Amino acid sequence: MPQELMHQIALTQISQVGDIIAKKLLDHFGCASDIFNAKKHQLEKIEEVGSIRAAAIKRFQDYARIEKEIAFIEKYRIQPLFYTSTAYPQRLRHCYDSPVLLYFKGQTDFNTSRIINIVGTRQPSEAGRKICEQLVADLAPYNITIVSGMAYGIDIIAHKAAMQHQLATVGVLAHGLDRIYPATHKATALEMLENGGLLTDFISGTNPDKQNFPKRNRIVAGISDATIVIESRLRGGSLITADIANSYNRDVFTFPGRISDPQAAGCNDLIKTNRAMLITGAGDLLEVMGWQSAASSPPPVLQRPLFTNFSKAEQEVVNIIQNREPKHIDEIFRQSNLSNSQVATVLLQLQMQSIIKSLPGQVFQLV
Repeated sequence: MPQELMHQIALTQISQVGDIIAKKLLDHFGCASDIFNAKKHQLEKIEEVGSIRAAAIKRFQDYARIEKEIAFIEKYRIQPLFYTSTAYPQRLRHCYDSPVLLYFKGQTDFNTSRIINIVGTRQPSEAGRKICEQLVADLAPYNITIVSGMAYGIDIIAHKAAMQHQLATVGVLAHGLDRIYPATHKATALEMLENGGLLTDFISGTNPDKQNFPKRNRIVAGISDATIVIESRLRGGSLITADIANSYNRDVFTFPGRISDPQAAGCNDLIKTNRAMLITGAGDLLEVMGWQSAASSPPPVLQRPLFTNFSKAEQEVVNIIQNREPKHIDEIFRQSNLSNSQVATVLLQLQMQSIIKSLPGQVFQLV
């Protein structure tokens, strides 16, 4: 029995300890096993843990359930992605309420350079369907991973379109990996395992209960560089995803619709309230994200001898932007060893030196 994995799962099964508190504990103790091996008074000293949560950790005894989960993971070759692992999605890691443990089945790189999610109504019009399919088709040359929630409507259309154009696609579930909901999407889910896969933070046996879907949506938003909403009423899960993405400082885009169309009311309101940028096609998205170059195009080479007076921090940021295509500020932060404020300061200094230029959507490119 792998003790660390056992304690990682156990940490997620204590109702008094949510993801935020769990990360505080991990920051202090370093690993899950050390949390469970700590004395009660040591746990109580951690900010916001206190005596009640410390007692709950020390009382935990349901290791039979954990053993069952590990057997399930091993039998179906599921990959646990713990918060401290390098395989954990780094975009998600920087979200304050990200789950400490994910379960993944499939084949994909969550830390690839271009990931978007496409969400929308469960009852799309024919126009909405065509917009979704055309968007994915136009994005195909740019090697972008497509994420969605496996639901009826825009979600499943996006997944199928991605597979049609050989793009990796990941379905984020609001339940355990022992089932697919809705069941009619099982064949699609199995096909997705070949290039993409299925991701959840719920253990096996978890039902797709109503309260699980907003939790699912935070993963959809958090692992992506951008959220694209295609048709939505004024209330719905896709608007929740958009609002979460905004709270994570991620770009949100939407297609406008007729003001008389209730299916477009949510999208129009996102634009009206400045919660999303208006786009009419893939070109708008690619321009704002700085992804105009196809994935096969070689990155520009910086003539380093021209720039010999970089500080250590400036050189680090220049290297990050140079090695691939233009970078979003969140990606620069993820790949650097600098704080948010340091990254912002260095970007400003490099712009003043005309080394980089700022593109729409907090994207930066070498001049």
